[in-house]
Amino acid sequence: MIKKLLLIFLLVYPQFSQSSDNVDFKIWLSKFKILALEKGISQETINNSFKNTKYLEQVIKYDRRQPEFFEDTKTYVTRRATRSRALKAKKLLAKNKKLFEEIEKKFKVEKELLLALWAVETNFGNHVGKMDIISSLATLSFDKRRSEFFSNELLILLKLIDNKIIDVDTLYGSWAGAFGNFQFMPSAIDNYAIDYDNNKKIELKKSLNDATASAANYINKIGWQYKSTCLIKVRLNKVISKKLINVSAKKIKNYQSIKKWKQMGIIGVEDFNEENKAALVIPDLAVLDTNEDFPAYLVFKNYEKILKWNRSLRFGVTICTLANLIKNEV
Repeated sequence: MIKKLLLIFLLVYPQFSQSSDNVDFKIWLSKFKILALEKGISQETINNSFKNTKYLEQVIKYDRRQPEFFEDTKTYVTRRATRSRALKAKKLLAKNKKLFEEIEKKFKVEKELLLALWAVETNFGNHVGKMDIISSLATLSFDKRRSEFFSNELLILLKLIDNKIIDVDTLYGSWAGAFGNFQFMPSAIDNYAIDYDNNKKIELKKSLNDATASAANYINKIGWQYKSTCLIKVRLNKVISKKLINVSAKKIKNYQSIKKWKQMGIIGVEDFNEENKAALVIPDLAVLDTNEDFPAYLVFKNYEKILKWNRSLRFGVTICTLANLIKNEV
């Protein structure tokens, strides 16, 4: 009865819950500042970074409703991997041909893949985000769902500010704390971002040179295989055991030869070397258990590298699909 009354109270007076969160957040933030100081962050950086930090309820709402996990695969992919985007990528490539070709040659990452990532992450830099990144990361650190992950990202960001690598006044980006043209989290900035134009600044938002080279460096360092296939969209003409189908982005498993997949009823791989190994991915089976003909893909090792960038099966499918569309246009 008490639980029911409390639920009714929170529904009728939601501002009470918000007020409670704000109070608890301020207490948490005070403790986090002490932790940051203990981790070696200067008092000056702590004061400057947290001077306008607020609890952002909208960030929690975004976190609970990410399209990667709620849109079906067909909807998610067709909204993002479009011919209009491929054509826009073609124009941007023509405009920045020297840069993209130079970066491809140096980092062994296809320009089409970089353009696809740029398109999906920020619509070619048009939507880099306007959220206060410090507040976003602090809100997600305070929240219990992935507190450890975001607390670590926030500490890394404070170190980057402390070391004058990132200017705190430029830190506006996505609700999840990602920054710049390719939406780098603080750990990605720390590990992969580079000053490609040698002006002694890493400018992932202002400088296309720094942003694109940093993205290529990231993909290269996580093991991208240059000029190798990412995925193939396929069809099934037989029932395949669910034990062989990947529905989680945590780890892709059950790699089989193309020859074996053909024997099991996979259609659409006739032009591929039968000895190549691939895994079967059907993202929609993670939430839907029916006999419908869901989009299915045979994926290769490069697909797993995209999942290291963003741990979402649908995101991985979208990037590889759009990269192929761009390649067909250019």
